Amino acid sequence: MAEFFIYEFLIYLAAALTGVAFLLALFRFLKGPSTADRVIAFDVLTIIGITAIALLALLEGRGIYLDVALVYALLSFLGVIVIARYLERGL
Repeated sequence: MAEFFIYEFLIYLAAALTGVAFLLALFRFLKGPSTADRVIAFDVLTIIGITAIALLALLEGRGIYLDVALVYALLSFLGVIVIARYLERGL
């Protein structure tokens, strides 16, 4: 019984730390001095979003959310690649 409470406590702690990381990355996204800083902050925000989806999957006990997180990660990766190529070559 105590193991369940520790497990739940650790998930909530991870969610709180994810929220702090989200606020810090959002600050960098809004305040970034260069476009490259904003792109990196956007990538970090998407990774934090994937982490939030994974934590939600653990809390709810639904594995389908992990599929959603995987698709989101693939789309995020493609989006960052497109933005990087745009910045590099000026498409």
